[in-house]
Amino acid sequence: MANHKSAKTRIRRNERRAVINGERMSRIRTYIKKVVMAIESGDAKAADEALRAAQPELFRGVSKGIIKKQTASRKMSRLSAGVKALKTKS
Repeated sequence: MANHKSAKTRIRRNERRAVINGERMSRIRTYIKKVVMAIESGDAKAADEALRAAQPELFRGVSKGIIKKQTASRKMSRLSAGVKALKTKS
């Protein structure tokens, strides 16, 4: 158990931040899942729209410190490649 007042404050703060960060991470995963589902369904237009919606959400996670920059870039690259392949196939 924390003994210092500042340590007790940090525990409370960390609990609040964990909830907020969990919600943000969940939202990011949801946007990514929408892109993947659109790619799997073969709908190029829906996949492109979902990708455009997912990109700011991913990089907002980077700016908030939830995910690393390289992780977001890698995910964006893979999703973009999937959408591009879908467009060329159509």
